[in-house]
Amino acid sequence: MKAMKSTLLRTVLFSLTFTIICGVIYTALVTGIAQLLFPKQANGSIIEVGGKKYGCELLGQQYTDDAHLWGRIMKVDVGTFTAEDGTPLMYAAPSNLSPASEEYQALVRERIEKLRAANPDMDETAIPVDLVTCSGSGLDPHISPAAAEYQVPRLAKANQITEDEIRAMIRECTDGKWLGLFGEETVNVLEVNLRLDGIL
Repeated sequence: MKAMKSTLLRTVLFSLTFTIICGVIYTALVTGIAQLLFPKQANGSIIEVGGKKYGCELLGQQYTDDAHLWGRIMKVDVGTFTAEDGTPLMYAAPSNLSPASEEYQALVRERIEKLRAANPDMDETAIPVDLVTCSGSGLDPHISPAAAEYQVPRLAKANQITEDEIRAMIRECTDGKWLGLFGEETVNVLEVNLRLDGIL
């Protein structure tokens, strides 16, 4: 009986000690280091201007009007979830459609038609593939420089500024290859659109 009590006490002390070390001290230490060294990333990489939050630079937002840069196809649902006051909440998720499925092919065809209609100046210019396909997450905030360039004439006309001004905005929102070697150059769609709106 005495040995059992001793074992039980050691077990409780062991569990309590590691709960404090791993659940409290370690968590506080990692959170503190993250806030000290990477405060923007630790707080969600939110784009905030003048105290107003416009979104996360790591999550795509859907734009479909002529005056804004379009991103990749997003699988968005605004009818499944609602807030406490009944307001619809936007929900997005990765697509599980196979590229060989008829539904996926129809989605791509529909997007091509929309892009052709919205960008008549591009005539029969090949549409960059990232403008007509979903990303793995369905929430990719970036497009390729080629996809951004495809939309330059439309953006210039809709915003009544020059194509060179649009290209300058796109360059400011373009991330290069990691260490100059790995990955591809990408354009952050939200950042470009905030510049077009005069916010950034």
